[in-house]
Amino acid sequence: MDTLLNGPYDNLNCYLEIHPGAGGTESCDWASMLLRMYKMFCEKNNFSYEIVEEQAGEEAGIKSATLYIKGEYAYGYLKNEKGVHRLVRISPFDAGARRHTSFASVSVTPEYNMEISLDIKESDLKIDVYHSSGAGGQSVNTSNSAVRITHIPTKIVVTCQNERSQLKNKEQAMKILKNKIYQLELEKKEQEINMFKKDNVDINFGSQIRNYVLEPYKLIKDLRSNYETSNVDKVLNGDLKELIESLLKKKA
Repeated sequence: MDTLLNGPYDNLNCYLEIHPGAGGTESCDWASMLLRMYKMFCEKNNFSYEIVEEQAGEEAGIKSATLYIKGEYAYGYLKNEKGVHRLVRISPFDAGARRHTSFASVSVTPEYNMEISLDIKESDLKIDVYHSSGAGGQSVNTSNSAVRITHIPTKIVVTCQNERSQLKNKEQAMKILKNKIYQLELEKKEQEINMFKKDNVDINFGSQIRNYVLEPYKLIKDLRSNYETSNVDKVLNGDLKELIESLLKKKA
């Protein structure tokens, strides 16, 4: 694994974001299943995580979530989770018990351990503050401490609500924003290099990478490494190591 995890940023901590696709409650529920899967993966592999932001769905699941994941080779292990994850199952929200297909996207950005020097103009930022959502009771924050920053030129949106202070949430959000803009610049350069080399490596955020079929049979298949398993409960409970390593070996 030390040999396979030899990328320039593989040993860094990372931010992992999850967003449901079109499909309302069904997709929001699928996004929350993925969030649970990655939390359990962290717990099983000695990675620590913090919930930077989590927005509950209207009926069930989540509208978005961001995890800050710390540990040796956190980005190296999770970098290939970036893309669209597809679920096929009998919907628990459908009274007719019909089969539904849901999509959710995952984004993974390394926490660059260098001081990122980026000229971000104040005029390019739209900053909104709002009440952070919680589990209720004493955990509800009644002040406008949550922060959402939109970088207008790139349309990147970052939200942070894990701190009680609006100032600290803004600092954390700006840090994540700088990482995402820096990552975007690196990907542009990588695309240019790949075009020059006529290399067909797909680094598109919107690419579908994995199918999770729960009905009419059970099968999880990664469309890049062709790794597949019928033990879907094992994977959804965070046992991703075999799947992840199959792709690292394939790319190597």
